Amino acid sequence: MNGTEAERTKKRVYVDKQSPEAYKALTATAEAVRTVAQEAGLHRTLVELVNLRVSQINGCAYCLDVHTRAALRAGETTQRLGVLAAWRDTEVFTAQERAALALAEATTHPADAALQEDAYAMARLTLSDDETAAVIWVAVTINAFNRVSIMSKHPVRGVPRQ
Repeated sequence: MNGTEAERTKKRVYVDKQSPEAYKALTATAEAVRTVAQEAGLHRTLVELVNLRVSQINGCAYCLDVHTRAALRAGETTQRLGVLAAWRDTEVFTAQERAALALAEATTHPADAALQEDAYAMARLTLSDDETAAVIWVAVTINAFNRVSIMSKHPVRGVPRQ
């Protein structure tokens, strides 16, 4: 492979920019899901916890950056954000949040039937039908955005600590 070919294979296509109509449709879906979550009565911090937990599982640095800032703006605490990856081992999340996080994880790992059944059972005990649907839609949507950002290698910009 010559230098030009090697350079071309390393360069990522920003799929959102390459296919703007598809990305516009995904963004419109996200807006509809935001409305569904609001109408279901889900607090913005819960939506952001779901976005963050799914992004942690998927390893999407860009979405983690975006949604950490959004969660803080919505009033989330740094303590809860710091322990989110180990939410099962803490007592800082409500029953509703725990059910939503379990459901989001099951949505992110659809092939794990046992995880799905346990999470769905927990959700049905704690969440209304509207809340259950909204959490699943939030998880589905952030999973899609994670894949766009991961495959595009969207950069996380910022000033590193000295």
